[in-house]
Parts: sequence; C-alpha cells; structure tokens
Amino acid sequence: MLAVFVGVGLLIDGGPIASGIVLAVAILMALAGVGLIISALGLFFRSKTRAEPWRGARLLVAAGPYRFTRNPMYLGMVVVGLAAALGLSSFGAAVGALLAGLIVDRIVIRREEAYLTRRFGDDYRAYLDQVRRWL
Repeated sequence: MLAVFVGVGLLIDGGPIASGIVLAVAILMALAGVGLIISALGLFFRSKTRAEPWRGARLLVAAGPYRFTRNPMYLGMVVVGLAAALGLSSFGAAVGALLAGLIVDRIVIRREEAYLTRRFGDDYRAYLDQVRRWL
C-alpha cells in the first residue's frame, strides 16, 4: 500500500533526484527505516514467534525498538516512503507516505491492538500504557 501511495505521488509531481545534503539525508533516512524494520523482524525471528499478530502470536515482544514504539515496522516503512519522497523531490510522494501511515494507523494497527489485547490481556494493556503507538 505504501509503495502505491508513494508511486502515485511520484507520478503526480516527481521532480529531479535530489543532490548534496538533501540526497544524503534521504539516504540516511532510508537506511534508518530499513534498519528499524530489520531490527524488529530479527526480534520475532529470535523469539520464534510470528511478526504478523493475526497468524498466532505466541509471545509479546517488547524489547529492542519495541521499547520506544509499538509499531517499528510500520514506522520504518513510513520513514522509507518519506525518504523516497525527499530523495525524489516529490511532495506528492510525501503526502502518499503519510496517507498510507494514517490508513495503517486507523485500520490495521487498531485491529492488531484489539487482537493482541484479547491474546495477552493485562500484559498487553500495560504495554499500551507504557509505549506510544508511533513515537
């Protein structure tokens, strides 16, 4: 979904590829976003549980980046989308990345949180109270 929204934004107003400091910032943002995603996925792999909560979460993962954000993978995806928008000089792609993040927040994350609350009960409720959804 993120790729579609960013792609449409690029079609609307994609400019020239940024250069200099702007390109460097875009690359660093993209690397940070990808690093966040890989770090979060690695925790699930090491914990031998699934990253997709609806596929039968066995364990509540609250370490690593999950200490600071409940959704590091989604956050990483939005950061990568914003990095692409910056690097390709596209306001439309930035809007697309933020719109995709909003849809994920309002639909996907809320469903996941409802499932995780049912699955882990008070432990997950305590986690909700301690850690923000995004940052």
